[in-house]
Amino acid sequence: MPTYTYACSDCEERFDAVQSIHDDALTTCPACGGRVRRVISPIGVTFKGSGFYRTDSRAGSSSGTSSGSGSSGSGSSGSTNAGASPA
Repeated sequence: MPTYTYACSDCEERFDAVQSIHDDALTTCPACGGRVRRVISPIGVTFKGSGFYRTDSRAGSSSGTSSGSGSSGSGSSGSTNAGASPA
């Protein structure tokens, strides 16, 4: 289940709540009883390995060409040139 962060507008207390996506949002602060709002925060994403930007989207990379040639033979060179210079 997702963890949501809430912030109180009265006492500025921040707390987390584990809720189902179908549950209603919390409305009262457990510390002071004031109104709370859900805080939107960025997620932590870690890309491990050699990096997709080095292998998939560069026109001159050898590993990007090998993965592109496996999906379509002569069409891969045209798609890499189109990807190298965006419109």
